[in-house]
Amino acid sequence: MYRRRSGRPEVLLVHPGGPFWAKRDEGAWTFPKGEYDPATENALEAARREFAEETGFAVGTRFEALGEARQRSGKIVSAWAFEGDGDPAALVSNDFELEWPPRSGKKMRYPEVDRAAWLTTTAARTYLLDGLRVFIDRLEALLAQGQPPGPAVPPSHPS
Repeated sequence: MYRRRSGRPEVLLVHPGGPFWAKRDEGAWTFPKGEYDPATENALEAARREFAEETGFAVGTRFEALGEARQRSGKIVSAWAFEGDGDPAALVSNDFELEWPPRSGKKMRYPEVDRAAWLTTTAARTYLLDGLRVFIDRLEALLAQGQPPGPAVPPSHPS
């Protein structure tokens, strides 16, 4: 999700929840994202679902594809941009279970994302995971061309 403030784009970033990320800040933030099964949904449907699950914010209806990027782990991330707004203080994330501390036998629940923030594209480059910064470049190039988000994409499944 992006918005425009004082003529400049800002992007919504989220910070991963859980103990591994708790003390990490610069280079640790991400976009709402997740895995999906291509047999049951397409990548855009998954992106829409993951965004809603991780933020609780309304999902846009007009999307612009930002392409794919391979992460250090080898995973391929596909991204779309849509213009919108949301209050980071109103973030509502789904959660996950994790054995913590490792090999302790204790299961703990953590939010998938523990906070969100609007950042300028310059600041976003500092806080984003390395492999996701390319999407900021692509969004800026798209906005510099004066292009609005792409055509309306109706959801495949009624809500």
